[in-house]
Amino acid sequence: MGKFIFITGGVVSSLGKGIAAASIGKLLEARGLKTTIIKCDPYLNVDPGTMNPFQHGEVYVTDDGAETDLDLGHYERFTKAYITKDSNITTGKIYYSVITKERRGDYLGKTVQIIPHITDEIKKSIIKASKAKDVDVTIVEIGGTVGDIESLPFLEAIRQLRWELGVNYALNIHVTLLPYIRSAGEQKTKPTQHSVGRLREIGLTADILLCRTERRITKEQRDKIALFCNVDKESVVEASDVKHIYEVPIALKKEGLDDLILKKLNIKRDDKDLKDWRNLVLKRLKSPQKDIKIAVVGKYIALPDAYKSIYEALVHGGIANNARVDIVKVDSQDFEKRSLASKLKDVSGILIPGGFGDRGIEGKIKAVKYARENNIPFFGICLGMQVATIEFARNVVGLKGANSTEFDVDTKNPVISLLEEQKEVHDMGASMRLGSYPCKLSEKTLSYKAYKKESIAERHRHRYEFNNIYKESFIEKGMTFSGVNPEKNLVEIIELKKHPWFVACQFHPEFKSKPDKSHPLFKNFIAAALEYKNKKDK
Repeated sequence: MGKFIFITGGVVSSLGKGIAAASIGKLLEARGLKTTIIKCDPYLNVDPGTMNPFQHGEVYVTDDGAETDLDLGHYERFTKAYITKDSNITTGKIYYSVITKERRGDYLGKTVQIIPHITDEIKKSIIKASKAKDVDVTIVEIGGTVGDIESLPFLEAIRQLRWELGVNYALNIHVTLLPYIRSAGEQKTKPTQHSVGRLREIGLTADILLCRTERRITKEQRDKIALFCNVDKESVVEASDVKHIYEVPIALKKEGLDDLILKKLNIKRDDKDLKDWRNLVLKRLKSPQKDIKIAVVGKYIALPDAYKSIYEALVHGGIANNARVDIVKVDSQDFEKRSLASKLKDVSGILIPGGFGDRGIEGKIKAVKYARENNIPFFGICLGMQVATIEFARNVVGLKGANSTEFDVDTKNPVISLLEEQKEVHDMGASMRLGSYPCKLSEKTLSYKAYKKESIAERHRHRYEFNNIYKESFIEKGMTFSGVNPEKNLVEIIELKKHPWFVACQFHPEFKSKPDKSHPLFKNFIAAALEYKNKKDK
């Protein structure tokens, strides 16, 4: 069996356990180790698929069709870790499995309890995910904060696992906070001491403390934390705030975290520099030669995490083009009764991301029209493709009242309609078209130019699709269907012939973009935006 790193958090939420897990995975990969990363979420939902983005943020989709926590996106962006539906374990999943077994009689009449049945199920789920692809180290992030009632079964499960695995096979990295009290001019260690104390109460000890801080930790503070938290001085690791999340692996490498982890797990690997990653961050990300403004017109703009992968993929596209991307976030509802010119006059590209429901839709349609008529590079994703279709149908093809049956079930021109296999679906959870599906590209199109190949596969999350009844009338007016699913003849990508760069896709390309390997469509979108800006500035 491989070895395990359990990552817990204390004091407050949003300390960056997900980024820490992803960064540790990056450091271990640089040392030649194969990793997988698991997120344990203590909520009772089976998955986040039915949650409002304002409640949970983005829903990240894996190749095998799982709707998961957004932290799994960080895992894939930072590492080569093998991420699947088994990589996100929720309380809902665990209880659903245990109750199903109880109803079948699998427990032979025993009283089903939190310990051992729930904790055993958690352990089995962690072990199952760890055995994928013969990984060397499994990193397990425990969601929530130590002391929360809902996370106790997970913490008890990893306590048992640590005991069962034995010395040198598992360690616990505890992410904690060293707040700086400005009025007192002091950085406080007491919250960290209390957090580690809560860990001890449930039988867990911290092997390494990852201390989030906005100020450098002094020697005296490090000594104090080590003494009162019962860890080695070298195990008190500073995790200072950085400007870009992709700097975190470099900062932790500087602190010697990878050496410390390998020492505690009794693993011997040659030290390797993060040369390529360092070059990417310090040169292309922090000191780009160009800059560009891109408008993201969405309906969940108020919550940054709702479009996390979109924003990151735009940054990646900028890195690939040696450009800094300034993202202008625009609420589509603002466009429904106001002019677009003031918001969009200075941008060089417009992107409309995915979403559900009719709120803000007419504003998105106005944004598409603005991009089309003013020859501004346009990128539509999922719902973004659907509103681009509706706008083209109404204003170019001349189909009055054209709409999606999601927004108007009685529309006379349903250019977007419910997928055939969705018509008998009644349960909301995990019932959409999810995961990776093939797509065949047409030559001499922008999409083919971006991918440089005919066959691709991309991740989906939707119920509605382009209505093929209208295909010919769209083609006559200048639309190109550049990507089609070869199995069901579903439209996957649309383009406009008389536009410098107008591409919209039904899938979610942002899920497969990385900082050191930008997704082809995002890379070409930013390139087109830079070309548009250069022409405009002349």
